[in-house]
Amino acid sequence: QVQLVESGGGLVQAGGSLRLSCAASGRTLSRTAMGWFRQAPGKEREFVATISWGGGTKYSADSVKGRFTISRDNAKNTLYLQMNNLKPEDTAVYYCAARRGIATMIRDEYDYWGQGTQVTVSS
Repeated sequence: QVQLVESGGGLVQAGGSLRLSCAASGRTLSRTAMGWFRQAPGKEREFVATISWGGGTKYSADSVKGRFTISRDNAKNTLYLQMNNLKPEDTAVYYCAARRGIATMIRDEYDYWGQGTQVTVSS
């Protein structure tokens, strides 16, 4: 199966930047779509961005302003999320996810999940 491990979270002030990484391992990782989701306390896990195996991307309303950029390095089996101009509202646990097939924003259609990395943005 597939194991996903996030890293790069931390404590930052508003306006700062973070780059999250998600390292994937396991069998048959080729042709997977991947995504980033986040979950704040008391809220449901929400979609942030997704990227297809070929590099096509789609973003949530929170990230279409250009603050967040999703990318992947298939040779390294690694997913990234560059987050700029962070706001306190971005505070959440960020999860990476993967699935065989097309990129999707639907949470329940992903098969594999990391354990998450905490992002905290102070004002």
